Amino acid sequence: MNAKAKALAVHLFTATGAVFAMLAMIEAIQKDWASMFVWLIVAFAVDGVDGPLARHYNVKKYAPQFDGVLLDLIIDYLTYVFIPAYALFASGLMDGWSGLAAIIVITFGSALYFCDTRMKTKDNSFSGFPGCWNMLILVLFALSPPWWACLILVGVLAVAMFLPIKFVHPVRTDRWRFISLPMALAWTIFAGFAAWEVFVLEPSVFWGLMITSIYLLGAGALQQALHGPDG
Repeated sequence: MNAKAKALAVHLFTATGAVFAMLAMIEAIQKDWASMFVWLIVAFAVDGVDGPLARHYNVKKYAPQFDGVLLDLIIDYLTYVFIPAYALFASGLMDGWSGLAAIIVITFGSALYFCDTRMKTKDNSFSGFPGCWNMLILVLFALSPPWWACLILVGVLAVAMFLPIKFVHPVRTDRWRFISLPMALAWTIFAGFAAWEVFVLEPSVFWGLMITSIYLLGAGALQQALHGPDG
């Protein structure tokens, strides 16, 4: 397989995320939330792998007819934002006025964030909460908190999208990558178990999901506090 074929294969691999998004949406419409999250986690895993593959096989040089960044953002909006927001509302975890407010804030704010040219910092971290609503909403399904707690979390993170607070990219942020990357992999595994167990969690899965979520949520801000905004 020559370089062009390999680069094109990476684009095709990235595009499978759209298929997994559709499968997740079908499960969401049927209110099979566990199966929906399984497909979203599969899409999350693809998203974690396709970037390094794209850089390794130099897709910008060998398959420039497809914009990999744009393709990735389209799929990310579906799997990180749109489908999880629908699940938050349709599941009843947040319904009525609070659920409507949440899905408006999530979809509107994330649409602006995803096209913000300032979303990446010099060290390839994210500037502001990177719209990973799939991760938050899976944790909310696992915890089943009251609607007001969900509303507070959604509001805080929606504001945080546009604040100069760093959030690590587990693959591309060099600092602490030896911790961040295993944490992201562990989160994916724990999240998969949580969905597979229909959110009736064993203590090990519950605490694994909590610890990895807290790390991924706070590691960038801690780096920023210790080393400054450009550190």
